[in-house]
Amino acid sequence: MVEKLWFLIPEMVLFAAAVVVSVTGLSRSKRVRDLSPAIVIAALVAAGGLAWWLYADAQRLGEAGFLMPMLGRSVKTMVCAVGVLLALLSIGLVDRNLESAFATGRAGFDPIRVTRGEFYAFFLLSLTGVMLTSGANDLIWLFLALELTSLPTYVMVATARSGRLSQEAAVKYFFLGAMAAAMMLFGFALLYGSTGSIVLTDIREAFLEQAFHGDVNALGLIGMVIALLGVCFKIAAVPMHFYAADVYEGAASPVTAFLAFVPKTAGMVTFIMLVATLGREWHVDGADALPPTIAMAIFMIAVLTMTMGNVLALMQRSVKRVLAYSSVAHTGYMLIGVLAGPTYGYTAVLFYLLVYGVMNTAAFAVLAALERGGEEVNDMADLAGLARRHPLLAGVLCVSSLSLLGFPPLFGFVGKLYLFTAGIEAGQLWLVIIACLNSAASAWYYLKIAGLPILAQPTPQSEAVTPGPSRWPLAAGVIGGAAIVTLWLVSSRLAETMHGAFDVREAVSAAMTPGEHVSGL
Repeated sequence: MVEKLWFLIPEMVLFAAAVVVSVTGLSRSKRVRDLSPAIVIAALVAAGGLAWWLYADAQRLGEAGFLMPMLGRSVKTMVCAVGVLLALLSIGLVDRNLESAFATGRAGFDPIRVTRGEFYAFFLLSLTGVMLTSGANDLIWLFLALELTSLPTYVMVATARSGRLSQEAAVKYFFLGAMAAAMMLFGFALLYGSTGSIVLTDIREAFLEQAFHGDVNALGLIGMVIALLGVCFKIAAVPMHFYAADVYEGAASPVTAFLAFVPKTAGMVTFIMLVATLGREWHVDGADALPPTIAMAIFMIAVLTMTMGNVLALMQRSVKRVLAYSSVAHTGYMLIGVLAGPTYGYTAVLFYLLVYGVMNTAAFAVLAALERGGEEVNDMADLAGLARRHPLLAGVLCVSSLSLLGFPPLFGFVGKLYLFTAGIEAGQLWLVIIACLNSAASAWYYLKIAGLPILAQPTPQSEAVTPGPSRWPLAAGVIGGAAIVTLWLVSSRLAETMHGAFDVREAVSAAMTPGEHVSGL
């Protein structure tokens, strides 16, 4: 236990920062309140650096008994890096109208109405949950980490934007999230009943032993399917995807960008960790490494998720709803890597989460930087002729949309290339073909988002669009756009640092007593 606490220092840094910003956000001094984003960014940089340094100690990792010892290094560093972009995106937008009222004297300071401190505190707590997920080694830890990731987002959706739409989105998100959590917990209970343990390494040993004797416990498989369906809510996969569009549209753009990356990362890591406990052979990739029931379920979820996401996105006029359903489609692409297996597939998923986080944040940064009549830009028609008035914002939106499409040689193209290559090498050719067809279909709405600012003539509606009062969303968008254009040059190096993050062999061997042998490893 003491060894595990050593590796929780990055999470402790974020938790301490959450306590600090919850206090500074309530200060009567505007200068002190304005320190909150800086504290958040400093904490994220410190936590990311500590994670990279701490997880380089292979000996201590082996003694700690993690299921996937090196996973924490990649996930925690990635989450902190994208978290900095997300924090930049939110500066100046939280409590914007309230701060304006305070400054002009239209309202007196009221700590009850100020939400800046709690917003950034929940921001950090949710990121802490993702980081804890990567170090989970039992079902209870995994469940609590996932809920720590999700619960703050319910409040963020409700408080970051005034109006009935955000309240409705928060209520819908909360109740559906509670249902998904109950499903996941029920699945975990069945897993415990079938294997006699909540420890992931022990569950893996039990399934390996059952597979070796040719008799996998049906109760365990049912529990796994139910648990995975609960996790599908976190990653917005079919059949738990239906909340995405309403919640994304109702939330403020910084929160929408946060929702598109943070819960999806925690959910995808959890999905892989659960699937890894079922692997019959660690050196076998593709569906042959999994029980046929689980392999077929993941295949169908992947196909339905990418197809329904793209079909529904084609029917939308709201930019946020388009990006919401495209997020569903991208989840389907990531599931190719899950089914492809541990050698290259899991690494491709982790790499694509980084790619998706950067390009999605850049796209939402443009929406956050613009407004019409004091409200966020959301309609496709608002983007017409944007390049003539705000060429930098139009350029960022164009680059991020093309990257989401997978246009070479942008960062998104490299991410999809890794995923599809892993799928082909694992024998998932038909799944990759379906994904390519879906990517081609997505060109319709991505090219529309990219082309409207440049090719369309301005309209009275679009000419009413102006930059918002904060320039920080523009800064986040420019940094994200620059990363999209340049990071493909070092993509091989990035993927190499992530390779082996999902290796469970050391954890399993460390959990065994001398003389034991687990077939299939």
